[in-house]
Amino acid sequence: MMELWKLLQIIMVILMMVICSINGDTDPKDASALNVMYSSMHSPSQLTGWTASGGDPCGQSWKGITCSGSRVTQIKIPNLGLTGSIGYSLQNMDALTDFDISHNNFGGTVPYNLPINVLRLNLASCNFNGIVPYSISTMKSLQQLDLSQNQFNGQLGVDFSQLSSLSSMDLSDNSLTGNLSTTMSSLTSLTSLNLENNQFTGTIDVLADLPLQTLNVANNHFTGWIPKQLQNINLQKGGNSWSTGPAPPAPPGPPSHKKSEDHKKSPQSSDSGKSGIGAGAIVGIILAIVAVVAIVGFVIFKRRSWKPTPDVEKVDIKKTFVPVASNDVQELKSVHSSSSINTTTLDAAVATINLKPPPLDRHKSFDDEDFSNKPIVTKVPILVPDNVKSYSIADLQMATGSFSAENLIGEGSIGRVYRAQFDDGKVLAVKKIDSAVLANVNEDFTAVVASISQLHHPNVTELVGYCSEHEQHLLIYEFHKNGSLHDFLHLEDEYSEPLTWNARVKIALGSARALEYLHEVCSPSVVHQNFKSENILLDGELNPHLSDCGLATILPNVNQVVNHNACAPEVADSGQYTLKSDVYSFGVVMLELLTGRKPFDSSRTRAEQSLVRWATPQLHDIDTLTKMVDPAMEGLYPVKSLSRFADVIALCVQPEPEFRPPMSEVVQALVRLVQRASMSKRTVGSATRPTESSDTNDSVN
Repeated sequence: MMELWKLLQIIMVILMMVICSINGDTDPKDASALNVMYSSMHSPSQLTGWTASGGDPCGQSWKGITCSGSRVTQIKIPNLGLTGSIGYSLQNMDALTDFDISHNNFGGTVPYNLPINVLRLNLASCNFNGIVPYSISTMKSLQQLDLSQNQFNGQLGVDFSQLSSLSSMDLSDNSLTGNLSTTMSSLTSLTSLNLENNQFTGTIDVLADLPLQTLNVANNHFTGWIPKQLQNINLQKGGNSWSTGPAPPAPPGPPSHKKSEDHKKSPQSSDSGKSGIGAGAIVGIILAIVAVVAIVGFVIFKRRSWKPTPDVEKVDIKKTFVPVASNDVQELKSVHSSSSINTTTLDAAVATINLKPPPLDRHKSFDDEDFSNKPIVTKVPILVPDNVKSYSIADLQMATGSFSAENLIGEGSIGRVYRAQFDDGKVLAVKKIDSAVLANVNEDFTAVVASISQLHHPNVTELVGYCSEHEQHLLIYEFHKNGSLHDFLHLEDEYSEPLTWNARVKIALGSARALEYLHEVCSPSVVHQNFKSENILLDGELNPHLSDCGLATILPNVNQVVNHNACAPEVADSGQYTLKSDVYSFGVVMLELLTGRKPFDSSRTRAEQSLVRWATPQLHDIDTLTKMVDPAMEGLYPVKSLSRFADVIALCVQPEPEFRPPMSEVVQALVRLVQRASMSKRTVGSATRPTESSDTNDSVN
């Protein structure tokens, strides 16, 4: 009996040890992310218990860490004087609900991939700069957001459409610009909003219908009137340029049912006869219409009885006539709903009315195409977001000088791109898609537009409009005045300065973020298939914007001709594009930035014609590497940054796709490069080289 009791005790001890080990064993993803975070913060002594590798955050009670079971649910480490960065593996912590690192001294940009399931995110007063991470758009559970007292700049590129749980947001004391996003109207739980001390412009009308109790918009550049709904809440509004006097009335909407029911009581329909059309007159008009249409119907009926094959049945409406608007047909049908006229006959009669499209005021176009003789074909509409405008061919011909050669700014595998200047002074880029490209998907063009319009990222060229008339299909994008990266690197221009090293790293990082967004944020993932320097457009501040996003997967005929010198080996062999083939193409563009050379240059010796084949063997030798650098930079670059840049290239252009990194890792590597590099004005040489400091942040964002 005693032996049995001892055996039970041993079993109990073993069970307790197992239970304790289970409770203390942190999920490897969480532990690894915290290890990376600790290293990125330069292993601060303030974070007791933390380690750069291994360890058990949940079982060992790391400072500021709270767990539930084996998962880390809270990171709260404010006011500790922490520096460095917060790491680039936080997206793996999908059980994290509270993330508070406020009032530290991190600086630099915020990593793109933040924990997606966070409820409360506090990054206040950390000296962060650059743009607000777009990944906040995907935090559907987010309730509280505090980004105040940093140096965030540029437009607020967050899509708030999915953040209906957000109740409190503080963006105060930054340098954010532009108008408030229309997607802010989706913040149906927002009760507190602080935008104080920024540079926002436009109106605050988008906030009018939110359940706000506290709103601070002081010290911005807002204009217009304060919406009536916001005048009785706790509102701070000073330091703006509000309009004075009474606000204009709201635009009239469609008449309500109540107005229709009260129509008999209105002055126009009363028996006083002071104004309007009397009931007798209305009855007379209706009878006259009935009589006219009855005569038309009688004539048609007689013609059908006289001829065995009616002329109406021979008419090909789609090829010959413009259809009458559907509401006009419905009105005619409603007038005759009680008559004996067959509505099918009426439809045919109405359709045979020969309505020609209005003439276009145009000159001979660069494409030498005659739009006016082509039929207008109506289609069942596919919903396109309100922020994407539908343009007419006439509008675009006027804006592009009838697609003149003078306004041609580019030509690719999809079609030509023209500069378009509209009457309001706005300049846009119009991509006129070749008819052959869309030969098999004409009916789905609005679906193409609707799909592309969902792509929103600061480094992706924004679609602002489209046109689908006369069997022509055009996409209208925002215009970037500095043209493409290809032109900047490879076309001689006496008015343009060569790209500095910082500018090249900035372009590489922004382009990488664009691909990361397409690959790892969009669902389903978007394979670009046509990533090249010609499709990287530069704005006035040399920020990159990736064009042609979302087109290649929908238009399969785009890349029938494979460029074997710029695409991944597996694409050259099979024609199949993947996320990893995009990564390879990105590596080729990085090589262009490094060397200033084209992916293929037939003017060079045979051994140097293919950029990848020539450059790859030299990427890991610092002496040969410095000889490869674009001479236009005149040696002004940090050698260590150059070496790290080359390391990223080598990873991206590996022949085997499985060994190429995902774009999120490429972004992380480039961000680390940016944070470690500082630019010196001295020339690289045997005696002097640019200095580098891990504490100095590059100006690249």
